[in-house]
Amino acid sequence: KLHLYGNIGGPEDIAKVLGSGGEGIGLFRTEYLFMNGYVIPTEEEQFIAYKKAAVMARGRDVIIRTLDIGGDKNVPYMGLPRESNPFLGYRAIRYCLDRTDIFRAQLRAILRASAFGKIKIMLPLITSVSEVIAVKRHLHNISLELEKSGVEFDREIKVGVMIETPAASLIADLLAEEVDFFSIGTNDLIQYTMAVDRCNENVSYLYSPYNPAVLRSIRHIIQCAKTSGIPVGMCGEAAADPKMIPLLIAFGLDEFSVSAANILETRKNIASWNMEEVTKIAETVMKFHTEKEVSQYLSEVDSQKRQEVI
Repeated sequence: KLHLYGNIGGPEDIAKVLGSGGEGIGLFRTEYLFMNGYVIPTEEEQFIAYKKAAVMARGRDVIIRTLDIGGDKNVPYMGLPRESNPFLGYRAIRYCLDRTDIFRAQLRAILRASAFGKIKIMLPLITSVSEVIAVKRHLHNISLELEKSGVEFDREIKVGVMIETPAASLIADLLAEEVDFFSIGTNDLIQYTMAVDRCNENVSYLYSPYNPAVLRSIRHIIQCAKTSGIPVGMCGEAAADPKMIPLLIAFGLDEFSVSAANILETRKNIASWNMEEVTKIAETVMKFHTEKEVSQYLSEVDSQKRQEVI
C-alpha cells in the first residue's frame, strides 16, 4: 500500500490537502511561521499553530519539519550572516543546534501539540549521525521537563530525517538505526549530488532527477530504509513527476507527499501502474549511462501510458 500525503506551509492549508484526497501531511514547512512575521514566533504561538494542524488533520499524520532557514530562505530579523555559499553554510539543523534557545522553544511547542493528534518530527539537512543524537538529547531533556510540569505529550513521538545530502545518502544505513522514518528531499538532493546551483541558468541543464547519480542515490536510500524496517517517503518535486513515479514505486517508496494541487493527478498516475510494469521500467532505466537516455526513455513510457489510460 502506498500513501499519498500533502505538503503545507501552515495549518490553513490542511483543508485543501484533505479536500483533494490527501491522506495526511507529509511536510509542514515551519519556516513560514518565521518568515511571515517580524519577530521570532514564541513557543506559545508555535504551539497554537501545531495544535491547530494536529486537530484539523483528525488523526492523520502531520509531519512537522523543524526550522529550515538559510540558503534561499533568509529571514532578515534573525540576523543570518552573509555567506559566499549560503547553501553550504549556516542553515537548517546547523543553525538550530547552534541557536538552541530558538530550537528548544520549537521542540517544546511541537511536543506539547503532539497531545492533540498524530504529529511526527522531521529534521532537515542532516549530514551526520551526531546531529540526530544531539536533537534526540534535546527532545529527551524537554520531555523530562514537560513530565515534571505535568504537561501531556506523545511520549512515543516519531522522529525522522530528511535525506537531502550526499552525506546522508551514504550513511543512510547508519541513520536508519537512529530514526523512525526517512523523507527524501529531492530538490536539495539533486542540487548537492550534482554540485549545481538550481537557480543558476548556466548550469540548470545539470539539475535533473533523471541523472543516474541521483537515481542511484534515491534507490540506495530506499533500500537502506527497507533493510532497517522503517518507512520512507518523498516530499520533493520529483514525487509528483509522472515520469518518476514508476521508478519510485519500483524502488519501494512508501509515501508520496506533494502539493495539494497535485494530489489528484499524482493519485491517478500511481494507480495506473502495476508492479510488473514498473519493475521492468526500473531494470531498463538503471542500465542507462546518461541523463538524456533516462529522460527520453521515461518520456516515451509516460506517453505510452497516457495513451493507454485514455
